[in-house]
Amino acid sequence: MDEQAIYNTLSRLFRETFEDAALVVHPATSADDIDGWDSYRNVELLMAAQEAFGITFTSREVDSMQSVGDLAASIHRHLAGPG
Repeated sequence: MDEQAIYNTLSRLFRETFEDAALVVHPATSADDIDGWDSYRNVELLMAAQEAFGITFTSREVDSMQSVGDLAASIHRHLAGPG
């Protein structure tokens, strides 16, 4: 899956989670940029991403995520597999 496909899926997940059809996310988007992005919504997003992409994040990965770009990069690493 290429980067654009990852961002397309993430955009859909963000729109569903925040119930905002106009929401657009970019690599630099963070919790500071979206009203209501609190710890509860963060868990919802991470669970939705894991389900959508068929992956499981480690606690270390989750702790290091500061932006949508970090989330996308982690997803890309999982989908690329070892090596």
